[in-house]
Amino acid sequence: MCRGAVLGSLVLGLLAGPAHAVDRGRPGIGPDTGPNAPARTAPAAPDPAALSGLLRTALSQGAPGAMARIDDHRTSWDDHATVHKAVEGVADRGTGEAMDTADRFRIGSVTKTFSAVVLLQLVAEGRLDLDTSVDHYLPGLLPDDRITVRHVLSHRSGLYDYTDDLFARTVPGFEAVRTKVFTYRELVAKSLEHPLTHAPGAAYDYSNTNFVVAGLLIEKLTGHPVRTEYENRIIKPLKLADTFYVHPDTKIPGRHARGYLTPDDAKGALVDATDQTVSWAQSAGALISSTRDLNTFLSALLGGALLPTRQLDEMQRWVPAGAGQGYGLGLRRRDLSCGVSVYGHTGTVQGYYTYAFTSKDGLRSLTALANTSNNDAVYRTMLGTLESAFCGKHAKAPGTAG
Repeated sequence: MCRGAVLGSLVLGLLAGPAHAVDRGRPGIGPDTGPNAPARTAPAAPDPAALSGLLRTALSQGAPGAMARIDDHRTSWDDHATVHKAVEGVADRGTGEAMDTADRFRIGSVTKTFSAVVLLQLVAEGRLDLDTSVDHYLPGLLPDDRITVRHVLSHRSGLYDYTDDLFARTVPGFEAVRTKVFTYRELVAKSLEHPLTHAPGAAYDYSNTNFVVAGLLIEKLTGHPVRTEYENRIIKPLKLADTFYVHPDTKIPGRHARGYLTPDDAKGALVDATDQTVSWAQSAGALISSTRDLNTFLSALLGGALLPTRQLDEMQRWVPAGAGQGYGLGLRRRDLSCGVSVYGHTGTVQGYYTYAFTSKDGLRSLTALANTSNNDAVYRTMLGTLESAFCGKHAKAPGTAG
């Protein structure tokens, strides 16, 4: 059993990317196996010049600032790392303060990976079973007792994504919830105003509702708020000095990049979305972190420091999740143009786009951020940072990667 983090040895004792399309297919039969298995190619040396060029492109497309950090370890996730940094633009449009890789920011759906780690630690402790109905643990919560914990963590529950309703109009939707505080059950109830999008287990269909349910499971099984479990199981063991769950407070503590929401009207002014409760997301997207901390977290996760082998393998049972992508349990796999596969999550929350990914062994990690959102051009450009970080000069031209 595992309680808390495993650091070197087991210590006893876890807004979403833009994909919403249903992609039918069975789960992989094991980690990185089956018909959707990634190629096993070692990463090439990073291309810092190309990385900086992508960040400048993001600025030309409307991002006030952008940054990226690569941590390249030698033999293990916690040894000395060679660090590459790239920074462009400003963290604050009002003061003109330059972006810095030390800045904290809202990480959106990268939070889902934290939540999944907590639940998989509970699985390792014998307190949760992935293939048991959610309603066994939370009686009467969901309309179909065939929805299992595994379905929730792999986005195969069929639960409608309530954020599609909340943010049908980008800026008005945001302003309506900026300071609002929801309970988890209120968010689930918003989802259940709609029927299931498909039968449980039948398809991958990304929904924030799944990780609201994950938060409810964490709090029910531990008797603690998710904040306490993030802190005790991940943040403190890994010494993540910039990672916070402040909900329902609205402020990002300490030095941070401000986030700017692009309105639906292309002629509209950017909206400073930095201060908000993020109560509409909570365990699906409310964490704050930094490039250094996210690289540390993902390197430790894929390096085997947070989960026993069995649970880390479960996390990497992939279902098809779009071209060149698989989704496991709160973890996304992206297959790059050079044959390398990387593992992590994307994050979209008002004002921030995050890419946080690591290599299969956790030895190289990249976190990249643009401080804007609702801008597809910037989102696609920032995807290219993965190619520069892991494929280097072997990366294909922008727009050709899967």
